[in-house]
Amino acid sequence: MLYITVFILLIISSVVYLKIAAKFNIIDKPNHRSSHTQITIRGGGVLFYIGLLIFFISSGFQYPYLFIGVTLIAGLSFVDDLKPLPPSLRLPFQFTAAILVLVEIGQVFPLLGMALLLIVAVGFINAFNFMDGINGITGFYTLAVFGFLSYFNTFIEEFIHPDLLLFILMSVLVFGFYNFRKKALFFAGDVGSISLAVIFLFVVLSFYDHFTAPVAVLLVSVYGADSVMTIIRRILMKEKITEAHRHHLYQLFVDSQKHSHIATSFYYFMMQLVMCAVVYFSFRSSMELQIVISICSLFILAVIYLMLVRYFLNLSRTPITNA
Repeated sequence: MLYITVFILLIISSVVYLKIAAKFNIIDKPNHRSSHTQITIRGGGVLFYIGLLIFFISSGFQYPYLFIGVTLIAGLSFVDDLKPLPPSLRLPFQFTAAILVLVEIGQVFPLLGMALLLIVAVGFINAFNFMDGINGITGFYTLAVFGFLSYFNTFIEEFIHPDLLLFILMSVLVFGFYNFRKKALFFAGDVGSISLAVIFLFVVLSFYDHFTAPVAVLLVSVYGADSVMTIIRRILMKEKITEAHRHHLYQLFVDSQKHSHIATSFYYFMMQLVMCAVVYFSFRSSMELQIVISICSLFILAVIYLMLVRYFLNLSRTPITNA
């Protein structure tokens, strides 16, 4: 009954938000770097926060630091969805959320190690946000990782409260009803993608902390490979990495005019499932072997990225002739 009630609450929340957003004109207008062509309601990812809120209350207030961190970042991100805020204001909140995640997990490192980990964590939060650029990609990616971890948590070994994974999965499914389509009814917005990124960060670090498993990095490797390789590519192109662009691999898939948003999102879903399978079969291996497996897997993803980028760029240069 709890899960049915939660699912109904999420459905009601989605309908209410859709009406509120329409009334107050909370919309996303397409621009030169958009992958959509019509005005669409944004901020639908508030459902992810609602899923976390329901979990927090129903679980007897478990993971309070995580909840506070996501609440802070969700509030700021929702304001950012309404009126863009400068990085100087967003970054302190992102670092605060990352610190609260580490406090929740109980990880304590030397000062230098903590500083580096926080930089990587904030980089991940922003990379996750940048990857949320086409219909379905964030939802499908979350279904792959959290679906796998929910199965793992239930049937292999519990490392986290199962309802956290299940409630987020349910919120993604409700969100998907509006977003997993050719013409989305609403987008996640920063409130959705950044809030979800912080939850991702907590879950993946919890997995690593529980099993001391370096292969945990592969749980976010497909998004990570696209993000890091795109940054490297833009640096080589002598572009400012802070400026808007359309160089992500998923954007090249869509811009090739051969792949729909949903098809592209499904490719990312399947590739991440492959990485999850690697985690499943290697998480109990020795530390050294896990590091080798992680490096090899990331190298393969980088090669795949380079091959696909080259293919799409050659495709765009090929002249179209009429028979």
